[in-house]
Amino acid sequence: MTSPFLRPRPRQRGFTIFEVMMSSIIMVLGITTSLTTITYGMRAVDTARNTTLAAQIMQSEMENIRLLNWAQLTALPASETVDIASIVSSGSSSTLDATLNNIISKFTCERTITTPKTDMREVTLTISWNGQDGRGHSNSYVTRYCKNGLYDFYYTAH
Repeated sequence: MTSPFLRPRPRQRGFTIFEVMMSSIIMVLGITTSLTTITYGMRAVDTARNTTLAAQIMQSEMENIRLLNWAQLTALPASETVDIASIVSSGSSSTLDATLNNIISKFTCERTITTPKTDMREVTLTISWNGQDGRGHSNSYVTRYCKNGLYDFYYTAH
């Protein structure tokens, strides 16, 4: 006669329904978290890429303004939408120009010129765009142009 403690145990042949449900829930949570993280990461990359491009566009326009003499600067309108395509590309004749024009079409740049003092103009460039998620973004450069020279500009993000 064998003792009940020495008898071999029957082998288990599978998982219980509860174990399968718990492992499925954990797997679904892991996949959902991964997808959410990827979505936020892609949104951050899109924002960073567009912020960099916006800064480059404003820098180019600001350099164009720096090349103006006092008479040319004072002849500019007080507020105007900047033609970004004329800053970034040379037209639409090449594939590169067509691609650039497609990329920059989501940006809008406004130039505002005010007179804080006699013989001084304050030039503000404000660029805006909608991100991949539809949220609006804008950045601006501000510079003061004096009759006998130009000061540096300041960059602000909104």
